Parts: sequence; C-alpha cells; structure tokens
Amino acid sequence: MIRLFYFAGLRELTGVAEEKAALAGQTVEGLWQWAEAKYPGIRNGSVRVAVNEEYALANDILQDGDTVAFIPPVSGG
Repeated sequence: MIRLFYFAGLRELTGVAEEKAALAGQTVEGLWQWAEAKYPGIRNGSVRVAVNEEYALANDILQDGDTVAFIPPVSGG
C-alpha cells in the first residue's frame, strides 16, 4: 500500500488529509492518472508530487510502503 497525503487546498478538494491506495508498481504518472480520475482537477496548477520526501519524476516507480505527498504551490513574501 502507498500512503498518500494531501496538503492545503488539495485537502479540501479531496475531502481527506490522507489515505492509502494499492498503487505499488505504478509510475508517478500512473498515480497522477489515478488521482485525476478520483479527484478531478487535482492536477490543475503547479501541484508537485514527492515520494518519500523527494520530488518525483513521472517515470519513477512507486514501491510498497512509499509515502506520497501532493504539494500545492507555495507563495509567500
């Protein structure tokens, strides 16, 4: 199982702060497709995905036990 975390506005969009999903063996791109099907609009904007606290590439493969964070853009001044 993969543990997924949603931060800031993504938490409101999904209605959950975290969840688990059987996505081991999928690429990060596959994760995006799964997330977009489940939560339309999640991919809009500059949302990034981190796997085990490192930004991930689309072709990175998810492993059982990974922790994924969907990180919305951060602004500040």
